Order: sequence, then C-alpha cells, then structure tokens
Amino acid sequence: MVRRALGTRRVGHAGTLDPFATGLLLVLVGSATRLARYLVGLPKAYQGVIRLGSTTDSDDATGEVTATSDAWIGLDDAALREAMTALTGERDQVPPAYSAKHVDGARAHRLARRGAPVSLAPARVAVHRFALTQRADRDLWFDAAVGSGTYLRSLARDLGAALGCGAHLLELRRTAIGPYRVADAVPLEDLRQGHAAPLPPAAAVAHLPQAAVDAQAAQRLVRGQAIPATGAGGEGPIALLLDDRLVAVAQSRAGWWHPQAVLAP
Repeated sequence: MVRRALGTRRVGHAGTLDPFATGLLLVLVGSATRLARYLVGLPKAYQGVIRLGSTTDSDDATGEVTATSDAWIGLDDAALREAMTALTGERDQVPPAYSAKHVDGARAHRLARRGAPVSLAPARVAVHRFALTQRADRDLWFDAAVGSGTYLRSLARDLGAALGCGAHLLELRRTAIGPYRVADAVPLEDLRQGHAAPLPPAAAVAHLPQAAVDAQAAQRLVRGQAIPATGAGGEGPIALLLDDRLVAVAQSRAGWWHPQAVLAP
C-alpha cells in the first residue's frame, strides 16, 4: 500500500503487528530504510482486552479454544490488579507457539499450524506497566508499556495462569513506539487516497542525540570517513545534521564519529 501511494519499491518497517492487532506501525521509505536498526529496539505501549476463562492455542482470539474455566467468576478487581502488578518488571517470558521465533530453522507458527510440537525457550523481557482500566464480566481492558520483544499474547496467557482461570488476548492496539504516537500517524484511508507524505529522515532518529556538521564534514561522512567528534552524544549512536537535514548516523568512539548509516548523496 505504501509502495503504491508513494511510487517506490524501497519500503520497510520497524516492528511487526500481529494480524488481528491495530495501531502504530513505523514505515521507512527510500534511503530511510537504513535507519531501521535505530527503531526496532524502542519500548512500546499498548491498549487491549483480555478475556478470562478460556485459553487458545495461539494465545489470542484467532486460535482454537483449548480449555475453559469458570474460576474467574469469583475474582474481584483487587485480585486482578494484584496479579497484573506481579507480572511487571524484568521477567522470563515464553513466546507464543504461533510466533515468528525460529525453531530448528523454521518459524514457530509454521510448525504449530502443521501440528508439530513447538517448544520455545523463555526470553528476558521488561514489562513497565500492566494496568487494569475497565472490566465487564470476564473481559478486562488494560493499558501496558513494555520493552522490545515482549509478547502481549504471552502476558495475557500468563495472567490467566496466575489467576487459575486461563485467559487469552481478545483485542490489541499499539499506541506508541518510543516517542512516536498513533495519534500522530497517517490513517490507512489517507494513505489509500494518496494524501500521505513521509516525514523527513531526521524524524526517524529524533530520539537519538544530535549534532550539527558543516558542509565539509558532511562530504567526508558521505564518503564513509570518520570526522572528529565535538563532545556531544557520548559513546552511542548520534544523528549528524547539515542545516537540519540528516546526513548520517554515526557511532561515537574514541573522539571520532564513524558513519554507520549515510543518507545524504
């Protein structure tokens, strides 16, 4: 859709969304696709609905129900909030069987759909916020903020296990990725109508430290040459701009800026 709207084949994205989910997707166009590495690790925020009392093989509403329970009936909101709070912080999380994780060289979801047993190793994740915002019988509306690589489907599954009634993710919407908010995003319908214009590449790295360079330094960066650092940016990646236009993202090392991703011709 983006390729058609903008008339280009060079398009990528930073962070997939599950097929049933809605919300923010960061899309990179043209030379800005080189900036994906600086976006994929950003924390994310979500809103969604968890249904208590039933588990599915995919941990969401698209899967087959594998177990049901009425144990949720006696749970009050205080017990729900306590269980949700217990799932925050850094913890080991087992990804869903229906995920893009690799198992013996194959995607886990492909093996699961073929009926093959899938055993995924737990991964260390960070759950910064997991809060109940509304409840209607066995459906829980929640707000969550998580580190990169955290599965909200697994969070719903683990909540159901902790409560002893089972649960799965019913709805999910991604509301933020790092400093980027869904409220500022281009709606799909606008994109279909050809009314979308991409932001300048500098917007993709606005969360990085920045420094201005002159024309001579910009030419050296374009040729892949390091330039002397001026003291900004510490030891991590830094966005280097010429007249507010992104020239390169460089790694600051031993008093020099070494270009990693160059955008300006």
